[in-house]
Amino acid sequence: MSTTDFIQARDFLLRHRADYDTAVQDFRWPVLTQFNWALDYFDAMARGNDSPALIIVGEDGTEQRRSFDQLARRSDQVANYLRKVGVKRGDRVLLMMGNELPLWELMLACMKIRTVTIPATTLLTPDDMMYRLDPGAVRHVISASERVG
Repeated sequence: MSTTDFIQARDFLLRHRADYDTAVQDFRWPVLTQFNWALDYFDAMARGNDSPALIIVGEDGTEQRRSFDQLARRSDQVANYLRKVGVKRGDRVLLMMGNELPLWELMLACMKIRTVTIPATTLLTPDDMMYRLDPGAVRHVISASERVG
């Protein structure tokens, strides 16, 4: 099973994180023919897991916290919404957002539906946008409304 192979490879690297020579010499990439990190690893580990997964601290010191379970469930909702509005597997999606909660929900959702995600700064100029949109064959742009202008 791909999930087990992934976890075994991860655990090997964690066990040997202080032994670089062994890690380099003995590590083998698992063959993951049918593996989606968000579905097969993150969701499996996150369900029922109320441990903190994400803490975003604003400039004013306010915090937004989400558990693994909350992120898994919310990213499911976002993935379903993206499918409903026409985002399909293989579509290129430009995410133009700051370090905010929706960014992380969208990243997981895009992984779940197997899009090609292109993260971008919110400081792009019109020329920067064209450089990403045309050559990248971008089909969808997602940005917080206050960033559009």
